[in-house]
Amino acid sequence: MFLFMNMIGIFVFLGIAVLFSKKRHEIRWRSACVLFVLNLVLAGFLMGFEAGRRCVRLAADGFHALIQIAFSGIAFVFPDWVNVPQMNFFTAVLLPILFIVPLFDILTYFGILPFLIRWVGKGLSCITGAPKFEAFFSIEMMFLGNSEALAVSKFQLSRMKADRCLTVGLMSMSCVTAPVVASYTQLMPPAYVLAAIPLNVVNALLVSSILHPVKIAPEEDIAVTIRTDDAECEPFFSYLANSILSAGRLVLIIGANVIAFVALAKFLDVCLGAVYAGLSLETILGCILFPFAWLMGLSASEAFQIAQYMGEKLITNEFVVMLSLKDVIHTYSPHVQAVLTVFLTSFANLTTIGILLGTFRTLVDTSRHELIARNVAYLALAGLLVSLLSAAMAGLFVW
Repeated sequence: MFLFMNMIGIFVFLGIAVLFSKKRHEIRWRSACVLFVLNLVLAGFLMGFEAGRRCVRLAADGFHALIQIAFSGIAFVFPDWVNVPQMNFFTAVLLPILFIVPLFDILTYFGILPFLIRWVGKGLSCITGAPKFEAFFSIEMMFLGNSEALAVSKFQLSRMKADRCLTVGLMSMSCVTAPVVASYTQLMPPAYVLAAIPLNVVNALLVSSILHPVKIAPEEDIAVTIRTDDAECEPFFSYLANSILSAGRLVLIIGANVIAFVALAKFLDVCLGAVYAGLSLETILGCILFPFAWLMGLSASEAFQIAQYMGEKLITNEFVVMLSLKDVIHTYSPHVQAVLTVFLTSFANLTTIGILLGTFRTLVDTSRHELIARNVAYLALAGLLVSLLSAAMAGLFVW
């Protein structure tokens, strides 16, 4: 029965996207169906076949190795922080970012990541029939994050139709940043974290193509990349120094967000409890999102608890919830672990909407920015639907 409900849930989530579509008559159903089938096959391969699970384990081992290398740097400066039975959140999750971010930036500087992004994006467009830039952008987000991917695509965004910029904005709600993935794997089951990333990429294309389909003329279907002359490139060590400073700012930003959101959530719980005994933010969110959690093949009691985590993630961020789950996630069934981990592995939350609006304001003209600002509800819906679809597809193959 739970498997049947999980299957029904996938089609319900897609139905919600169709129901709220701005231009249902312009949906490219062939491309949408290909994207849907591709993601089911991908989820089945990564979750249901030994070869796929081995690939995920290898990727998880790779991230684990990177974390261990990062710990060697941390131990050199703070030896008492690493060689302890139980490391704190700051040491185990945040400080490794100081190594991971520069590493990925080095790969970008020497053209390795841009090469991968370009060719994987072309392959995705070829297979699915998705527009070239949107396919390219979805892969770009997987490595760089939303604001960074938007920044390097400024030239094309400024020349695209406003409607198409909105589609890109909808996609931007469902990404992660590769350097942060290593931190996720310290808190949640690594295999499910890593499987969530490609599922989110394809579902971002799928959901945006349904919620806001845009007709693109053949001459407009291009992916422009801007390359600077080698002589104009920033010197390597200057680039590396800036990357390390950016990593430090990211550590502070994540830490500040976790502290602030945990405290604010507690403050709201205290206020709600004063109004009515037993009332809390988690309870309200659990009631609102209970049907969605139940449709992912969970029992009623599990669905209510998972719905609370889902809601907390949407209004705070994924780190807040992962931190509260890291010591208990192993007590849940494999299906619940897969569904919850995949749902949490993205930047789909209210804070991301603010970041996107600020980023678009600096990259595009007023008319394009205002169109995106008028569709804040659609941005939130896109992020929620991608997370639900990815979680439900992953859960379909894990019991």
